Amino acid sequence: MTSLTQIMTFGGVVLLGAMSPGPDFAVVVRRSALSGRRYGMAAALGIAVGVSAWVVAAATGVAALLAASATAFTVVKVAGAAYLLYLGAKALRAALRGGGELRLDLPGPARRGAWAAFREGLLTNALNPKAALFFVALVPQFAGADAALPGALLLSLVALAGTVAWFLTVATVVGTLRRLFARPGVRRAVDAVTGTSLIALGLRLATASRP
Repeated sequence: MTSLTQIMTFGGVVLLGAMSPGPDFAVVVRRSALSGRRYGMAAALGIAVGVSAWVVAAATGVAALLAASATAFTVVKVAGAAYLLYLGAKALRAALRGGGELRLDLPGPARRGAWAAFREGLLTNALNPKAALFFVALVPQFAGADAALPGALLLSLVALAGTVAWFLTVATVVGTLRRLFARPGVRRAVDAVTGTSLIALGLRLATASRP
């Protein structure tokens, strides 16, 4: 049984992990700045769902299998790196074109646009094998090696809540400043910085080795 102290400590560690600069942060900032707060929040929810899924996978041993298998780790690593490079290249292309509104992957009604942002956040987190390694090391310290599904789900909900709280805050702050980001020069700078960051993170992930 996980105590309240353990739950709070686990939530704090997950929150600190979410606050670390990385692809998740870059995706939420770009979505919020160029598409608006609603789309940044949708991306944030996608990231949070990915985090909670990694917690369950770590608690049930699935993530450990990924970390232990060189082939599985490489497949996820290559897929994740390719996706980050794709997002980064798309942002840089927008910057070279002079900035502008972010074109959503699924054009059409706002609901589909929000779903595209959610999917972008989810894939960015789910295709990151470093997230698996992080939770494989973290979760057993709080759930134990023989964690039951209810305990895993509880930790998953804690991780979901903490991640949502942080990235919704980021989306709200950046979205509130959208008038500033509406300027072509600022939009171009956001695209250039986030695009370069995503490409750098993608290359770093592609060259990462399994510990």
